[in-house]
Amino acid sequence: MTSEDRILAVLNQVYDESTARQVGARIQARLTDFVEETPSIKERRATLSQQDAILITYGDQVRQPGAPPLKTLAEFGRNYLKDVLSGVHILPFFPYSSDDGFSVIDYCQVNPELGTWDDITRLDREFRLMFDAVINHISVESDWFQAFLKGETPYEGYFITVEPGTDLSMVVRPRALPLLTEFTTPSGPEHVWTTFSADQVDLNYASPHVLLEIIDVLLFYVRQGAEFIRLDAIAYLWKETGTSCIHLPQTHAIVQLFRAILDLVTPFAMLITETNVPHTDNISYFGDGTNEAQLVYNFALPPLVLHAIHQGRAEVLSKWAADLSLPSEQTTFFNFLASHDGVGLNPARGILPESEIEAMVARVQSHGGLVSYKTNADGTQSPYELNVNYFDALSDPRGTDPPGLQVDRFVAAHAIMLCLVGVPGIYFHSLFGSRGWPEGVAQTGHNRTINRQKLNRAKLEAELAKPGSICSMVYQRLAHLLKIRSVQPAFHPHGKQRVLGSQPEVFALMRVSPDGGERVLCLVNLADQPQPIRVDLADLGAEIAFDLIDRGKEHYERLSIDLTPYQIVWLKLA
Repeated sequence: MTSEDRILAVLNQVYDESTARQVGARIQARLTDFVEETPSIKERRATLSQQDAILITYGDQVRQPGAPPLKTLAEFGRNYLKDVLSGVHILPFFPYSSDDGFSVIDYCQVNPELGTWDDITRLDREFRLMFDAVINHISVESDWFQAFLKGETPYEGYFITVEPGTDLSMVVRPRALPLLTEFTTPSGPEHVWTTFSADQVDLNYASPHVLLEIIDVLLFYVRQGAEFIRLDAIAYLWKETGTSCIHLPQTHAIVQLFRAILDLVTPFAMLITETNVPHTDNISYFGDGTNEAQLVYNFALPPLVLHAIHQGRAEVLSKWAADLSLPSEQTTFFNFLASHDGVGLNPARGILPESEIEAMVARVQSHGGLVSYKTNADGTQSPYELNVNYFDALSDPRGTDPPGLQVDRFVAAHAIMLCLVGVPGIYFHSLFGSRGWPEGVAQTGHNRTINRQKLNRAKLEAELAKPGSICSMVYQRLAHLLKIRSVQPAFHPHGKQRVLGSQPEVFALMRVSPDGGERVLCLVNLADQPQPIRVDLADLGAEIAFDLIDRGKEHYERLSIDLTPYQIVWLKLA
């Protein structure tokens, strides 16, 4: 099937045959122009390796008086991140009206408070870049919605209006907020679909004009240096009354269309889907392994690691990890523990009993964390997200554990994430051992602010230079693990993994390089007590094991280690 036929076939899943042909012709014209304007861009290919690890950060996460934040981020990154991480996911850096950037006013402009496109280019010289495509919705302050409010063509079809009284009871709600918001237009009041807030109006992909606009945006992003395009809240893209309005076939078809377009003209660019939903639904965005996202956020990982360390036991985490599989060698997971959002609980449902989810919620609240709720189909509410800094979720900031033990616990959690198959994502605050920011919640009234504090560059660098500070200890130890990982082919994101039977308190995983020639045994003690480990290397087909973290150690024949609380051991087998 030619690329043109592939695009038309997908469009036929979304529109009627006549409309699909017309839209297909307009897409092909755009792609022809794109290739003529940027002929060399088509020659690059998508590649991933064990060297890839992505920083998740706001454009103004680290600030310096008198300097554009994006320029400050680039300078800070050059000094502290260049040899540790390969890429940077800059959270939405566009003009916005709310939701810390996720209510975008203009998709193609850089927020002047952050800097310019030249500052993005400066970062692109040092790191692989991930851009957000916040294309489920747009700000009410956008030109598109303002034109809709004036009744201008074609914008009157850019948004979804619903007659009052329409039965929307089947719609899956990610937040406990009204689904529709009333606006005044020349034809009278209109009730407009607003999945996430009254300031974020959902786009209507039933209008081909919207689809073509968004294709232009995606092509613009890759032209500006994006190698990864994060499809934010993509699961809700297509709406149809009488359905759940989540994971609909048309949504998958549109993701497939984006993939077909990028494969054709920008084959270096990779799609990554952000769907904070149960695991089976989440991984459906791999498609058949060749036609949808190359990477999928591994949303079940943060709550399962948190649960494992809270319990000091690995059974549930190990069983889940043992069942992880990928549909092809073109796909892999985007593994993370923390982000600008909280710890989603829906992905753990069906894996953890509800009673254990409730216990995790209670423990996080006792550590000063907050909880966000969603509305269920029956009108009840249930916990949707833990709003907490991941360091605090693991260690009570008012507790008596010494800082060193808290750091051990935090790094152990990240060691699990780093050894699993996939590309690791490290949130800025996690890399530097930040604690929660309840004062910010008091300022904004939003739970998620607890993990979104902006940092002063001089103060952060002073903490990094202070021996024994939590900031310095976390950064040094995570950087050490990331550097080890980057030179071991066994950690390749398209490699294999096998969970090994061990005592319940220890997470044990074998990683294998894609060619099968390199193997690393990963052991993490999840408990606050020592755990003895005995392994016969012959059973693993090895004669010797080299300790990658403590390079002075070698183990022959029988492996015998007394793991200290939260100790990490990575052994290269030979």
